[in-house]
This record gives sequence, C-alpha cells and structure tokens, in this order.
Amino acid sequence: MPNRKEEDVCLVSKKLSIISDFYISLVLNKIHSPKGSQMKKNLKRCGWVDLRNNLYIDYHDNDWGVPVYDDRLLFEMLILEGAQAGLSWATILKKRENYKKAFDNFEPSLVAKYDEKKIEELLNNKGIVRNRLKVSSAVKNARAFLEIQKEFGSFSKYIWSFTDGKIIQNSFDDYREAPTKTELSDTISKDLKKRGMNFVGSTIIYSYLQAVGIVNDHETSCFRYNQVKNIR
Repeated sequence: MPNRKEEDVCLVSKKLSIISDFYISLVLNKIHSPKGSQMKKNLKRCGWVDLRNNLYIDYHDNDWGVPVYDDRLLFEMLILEGAQAGLSWATILKKRENYKKAFDNFEPSLVAKYDEKKIEELLNNKGIVRNRLKVSSAVKNARAFLEIQKEFGSFSKYIWSFTDGKIIQNSFDDYREAPTKTELSDTISKDLKKRGMNFVGSTIIYSYLQAVGIVNDHETSCFRYNQVKNIR
C-alpha cells in the first residue's frame, strides 16, 4: 500500500496527465474560443460562399483571388478548374486532397509521363472525378504546360504576360455582376487551345484567372477585397 507521500505524487501526476491531454486535444482538434469563432463567422464574405461549408470558407479566405506565381500551383488550379466543368466547385474542393495524391501533387513533369495504364488506374480512383476526357486532358495539358515552360522560362511568366504582370482590379458590389468570360479570357483560351490544351474554354479560363489572382473579383464589401487589392 502506498504511503501518503506516494499518494500525493500519484495525484499530482494524474492532474498533470489530465492537463496535458486537454492541451493536446486543443491542438489536435483545433478548438477555438467562442469569441474567436464568432468573430470569424461575422466577417463579410462574397455572396457565393456557402457558410455551411468550411472547405468553401477556407478556400475563399485563404486562396481565392490571391496572386499565384508558383508553376506547380498554377498547374494544379488549371487542372482542377477543368475538372469542375459541369460540376460544383464544392465537389472539387472535397476531392482536392485526393487529386493531389492521385496526380503526384500536380507535378506537371510527372503527370506528363502518364500512360494508358496510369489513366486506367485513375479512372478507377473513387476519390477524383472519373471522367476519361478530363483525366486524359490533364495528361495532355501537362505536356503542353511543359512546352510553355520551355518557351517562356515558366508558366507564370506566360500567363501573367497577358496583363503585363498587373492584377485586374474589378469593383463589383455583387458577385453576380462579374462576367463569366471576357476578351482576356477569350484570348488566353484561344492561345492555350492552339498549344494543345483541352478543357480551357473561355469560361473555365476566366474562373481560373479569378482563382489565381490575375483578376480580383471579390465583392467590394468582402473583407478580402482590400486585403487582396493591397497584395504586391
């Protein structure tokens, strides 16, 4: 039987264990204070954001409209925008991590080497959109992407050259005022198709330009509008 001193040590040890487990749970479960959650909930966002969908909120708050200059991410977004055709963006966001695993983290040099066996493997992957045209297009587009990199030094230099490296700052009060395509997206779409890409129609490309920050189409009342506008 333990003596009183041993019991005290055991009691202190147990309390420390409980405290430790509590703080670990805070980290692992990302528990936020009610005040912090309420403040985030009350932020004014673009009207297209589904506030019931955390993936949508995170994508809008952290990714959408932020200027992208990294070729790997530019390729990722190009493929995902093409995969969305006929579907909701929520569907693609839900499958985004699966896409990264299936497509070697969207490394264009690796995707460009996919053969028919790999394409069949992807078509059996329930974690992505299993559309043969879209999957085959991703491989074809990767090869064209590499050719563009060779010609311009990077895909980033190529895509940003259409605006001379400048961000197009729009000022829409309602996201429904934004166009679905423009003369710019028409021009880029036509050039990409000429270079051998598929699923790069003008509407898809305009959505792409919004996503990678070449166009800032956040609503003027959205908390991200000025944040993105002031990015240099």
